[in-house]
Amino acid sequence: MAHPFGHSRPLDLPAWKTLASHLAGLLVAFLFLVSGIWKIIDPFTFRTMVEQLGVPYQLSTALTISLGIAETFAGVLVLVPRFRRWGAWIAIALLVGFMAYMGVNYTTLTGKDCSCFPFIKRAVSPGFFISDAVMVLLAIIAAWWARRSEGLRNALVVLGAIAVFSAVSFGVNAARQSGAQAPESVIVDGQPFAMRHGKVFLFFYDPQCSHCDKAARDMSKLDWGETKVVSIPTAEPQYAASFLHDTGLKAGTSLELDKLKKAFPFKTDPPYGVALDNGREKGPIPRFDGDEPQASLRKFGLIK
Repeated sequence: MAHPFGHSRPLDLPAWKTLASHLAGLLVAFLFLVSGIWKIIDPFTFRTMVEQLGVPYQLSTALTISLGIAETFAGVLVLVPRFRRWGAWIAIALLVGFMAYMGVNYTTLTGKDCSCFPFIKRAVSPGFFISDAVMVLLAIIAAWWARRSEGLRNALVVLGAIAVFSAVSFGVNAARQSGAQAPESVIVDGQPFAMRHGKVFLFFYDPQCSHCDKAARDMSKLDWGETKVVSIPTAEPQYAASFLHDTGLKAGTSLELDKLKKAFPFKTDPPYGVALDNGREKGPIPRFDGDEPQASLRKFGLIK
């Protein structure tokens, strides 16, 4: 038999090899289409995930859009026999690149959620590399006994259509982001902090307020997951560090009260909270008694 990746498939290829190529192709196409389309129709969720995996926020949006297009394109090509080899090569390159990134950063990322496929929950662990290696093997089988790919112009038309779909979807998702917009960044613990990426909880408090003290102690027991908590003292900022130490609340401190209160004005006495998702206000949290703020934090997806 001629070399599978360089020449046309012989006409007398055994039926079982053709069947194996089709079955493997269907599995790879299904996985990549689901993964790619999910990234296209819900880009902000995946953008947050890649940031949690160490990708700088300046690159996370472009990476999310690019991966969504590339994975969907690979899935479509693998699904069509005349494009299968091209699609398989793209799928293999994406999988190997992903494995390489995780391998280089394995110590830092161990245990982190890496669910690129929405219906498969995975964490960075040895099992991650095994499952991706199985997908690489399936892609190789799909291409190994497939016909030689042809029709580059048609394949590029497919790519263009997917890119347009991705652009429209991103625009629709961006338009749906409602609520007041946070400043692009504030200073937290002396360093610039990006406010428009991921889930953030702003906690306005008075260090000498007993109600604020109790609220902070209660919130210190919550499972915040990947949510970042930023505390803003409304008075006596010199006591901010001791307040967080005494209450046990794990949070950064921003002294930019005027900037944040201008974006999210409130007239009540602290404590007062604001839930943010990708820089947009999900809702204010003015109550800190009874089942609050836990009920609202859970509703907004800021705690587990």
